Amino acid sequence: MLKNCIQRFLSKGDSHLSPFCIMAVCALLLTACESKKDKIGAVYNGPLEIVNDLVVKYSEQGNMKVYVKTPKSLTYQNETRVFPDSVNISFFDSLGTVVTTLRSDSGRYDRNADLYIVKGNVRVVKSETKEILTTSELNWSPGTRKVSTDKALSVKNIRTSEITNAIGMDAEQDFSRIKFRKATGIYKFKGVDGPQSAPDTARAL
Repeated sequence: MLKNCIQRFLSKGDSHLSPFCIMAVCALLLTACESKKDKIGAVYNGPLEIVNDLVVKYSEQGNMKVYVKTPKSLTYQNETRVFPDSVNISFFDSLGTVVTTLRSDSGRYDRNADLYIVKGNVRVVKSETKEILTTSELNWSPGTRKVSTDKALSVKNIRTSEITNAIGMDAEQDFSRIKFRKATGIYKFKGVDGPQSAPDTARAL
């Protein structure tokens, strides 16, 4: 019926076109305009850049200080980089030796805040002392060279079997010194002495 009305209007110039036909024609034109608008105004929210095997290096006076590696990086419009796969970070001393390594399941880099946020089975290993820090989330700022978290964490000393539990901490980026925000206990398992606790809130890793 709509087709017949349009043909009548175009072929005969009928000045007595029914109100129904007029409404139908207007509805058709409006639908066509809306459809065209939707296609033109569609916004792409996906990544602008995808990089495989991303490597980021930070150095000072020509000496390597931090080495970041991840299998895939997705960069979005707000310049945030998302790392959907594992993130591996190595921290070097002044002699160029790796002193601490960090590994997580995923992460991201917030360019505006200049902050790396790594998540999922975060594991930090300090090579010299054989100490291991584990937590669910960790933040690292290249600008301030600081590492922090407000999550629950555990530090295990392989040599002494000492385990320190805490909630939240702040540390140097090489984890040479760490300050717990709220220590929940330091436990030492040796012989028949049983677990012992101490109230320390700041110590070197």
